[in-house]
Amino acid sequence: MTFEELRDKAHALPLKPGVYIMQNAASEVIYVGKAKALKNRVSQYFQDQSRHNEKTRAMVAQIHHFDVIVVATEFEALVLECALIKRHQPRYNILLKDSKGYPYIRLSVQEEYPQFSFTSKVARDGARYFGPYGTRGASQGIIDALLSALRLPTCKRKFPRDIGKERPCLNFHMGTCDGYCRADMDQSQYRANMDKAVQLLEGKLDQVVAEWTGEMEQAAEDLRFEKAAQYRDRIRAVQLLAKRQKAVVGSLADTDVVGYHRGEAKSCFVVLHYVDGELAAKDWQLLPLPMEEDEGESVATLTAQYYQGRQALPRQILLPLDFDGQVELARMLTQAVGRKVELLTPQRGAKTELVAMANQNAAEEVQRATSAQERTSKLMEALGRLLGLPKPPHRMEAFDISNSGNADIVASMTVHVDGRPLKRDYRHFTLKGLEHADDYASMEQVISRRFRRYLDGDEKFGEMPDVLLMDGGVGQVRAAASALKELGLSVPIFGMVKDDRHRTRALVDGEGQEIGLQQNQALFALIGRIQEETHRFAIEFMRSRQGKRMKGSVLDEIAGVGPTRKTALLRHFKSIKAIRGASMEQLREVVPQNAAQAVYDYFHKE
Repeated sequence: MTFEELRDKAHALPLKPGVYIMQNAASEVIYVGKAKALKNRVSQYFQDQSRHNEKTRAMVAQIHHFDVIVVATEFEALVLECALIKRHQPRYNILLKDSKGYPYIRLSVQEEYPQFSFTSKVARDGARYFGPYGTRGASQGIIDALLSALRLPTCKRKFPRDIGKERPCLNFHMGTCDGYCRADMDQSQYRANMDKAVQLLEGKLDQVVAEWTGEMEQAAEDLRFEKAAQYRDRIRAVQLLAKRQKAVVGSLADTDVVGYHRGEAKSCFVVLHYVDGELAAKDWQLLPLPMEEDEGESVATLTAQYYQGRQALPRQILLPLDFDGQVELARMLTQAVGRKVELLTPQRGAKTELVAMANQNAAEEVQRATSAQERTSKLMEALGRLLGLPKPPHRMEAFDISNSGNADIVASMTVHVDGRPLKRDYRHFTLKGLEHADDYASMEQVISRRFRRYLDGDEKFGEMPDVLLMDGGVGQVRAAASALKELGLSVPIFGMVKDDRHRTRALVDGEGQEIGLQQNQALFALIGRIQEETHRFAIEFMRSRQGKRMKGSVLDEIAGVGPTRKTALLRHFKSIKAIRGASMEQLREVVPQNAAQAVYDYFHKE
């Protein structure tokens, strides 16, 4: 649809609540939003574009068509929006990294020696599942605390396989593990402690503490003071664990406090968890700047994503500001857990100080990240000046050619944005129509194919780089420039040349002028990393192709030619065609007489 058609469709929408779903030409969902009145909200996207921020303009430019779902209430719109964002993960919505789901702790009770692990889904496999928990890091902290309190193994030994094979590790000698790898250890003790772990994960702290308290007192009466001290330490450890678990799970947390800060380059969302009036845990996540100009809209979206899907929630969530849909969000969370969940925006008193602290935490995280961002920005400015570019390079694309003789000629394209790898935009190329290895012809073909895809409107190649970096010297630069010229495009191109030790030495332009990097160690390191990363990406692709080809080789049909001899033949002759045409003498140079005869006879049956 044209821009005008989109605008007309938006004006024809009803003034009713609902959800709108923006899609690109490939029908991929790129943005999901909710509205009190669909006509008013959606029409805003197709008005004066100068009123939008850069991210919104970029999103609108990709809209090919949109759908709407009309609902009866704003509450229904909120629930539907959350579900669609979780399902589609649209690239222009502000998204929490773990919004796809929260981790469960899995205990393989059906095994002889049960083990803890993590999963995002509950399966019917006989194991026990606990959770879901807030983050994988928080869940790992709970498991670490459990293993430590119960003196269970944290090493990489497998049970019962490794029992009695080696001396106990350092953990046993430090008193943090009971040494279940010893041959004289009873399996029942391991099981008993795992049962205790299950009780603690189920929240049966009082039962475990009461049992251990009785054993501690009995040990003291029997004058076994060292044993009594061990029980005392375990009781203290699980009491601390209980407080941490309450905060992570949220089931018994008193209050969560939400903080948010939008900086110049990034934003940060923070949640502080309070248990019994004490700060017990902190979750935070740095995010790119959202499309939403209104901070309230950002806080609303992030808060909904953070709490949606959790099976346990705090009774009270303090917010940094009011936002539209706050009542509906509280209702959604209340329905999810079956009891009242309050969303409050305090205006005075001690609770405002808690919110201020959460906001301060968010601001400090942004400040630390922005400092790194500023360093990167200065590095890009220095690179732009060094290369004589009109502005600092934002997007850099690097290319490398790799081959094994005349076979498996491939190329790699890596992308670095503001000096950092953007792996989702990495691309591989398999070179076509080349009878022999030719780096210059290969580079020209790769550049031509990459930018022809750009001209054809392929979204995977939709962004123009600010600079191109070729692995090689003047020849590769000129080959790339020739391909661009034929397409009517112009992008600054430089070669990454190496010294006699195969290390990045300098950059070179199409005139053969070298640009030294040694005076700026940060730039020297950056270009070196880009060159090595691009080379690695090409080599891995070439090897994967070789592996696939070898797995399906006709050589597998020849008796006496196993994997080792097959690999040797392919490495030496490069192709099945060359092996077929080899003489007996040539074959004997690579494999033994009997294998050479078998190969020769196979290809010369007639």
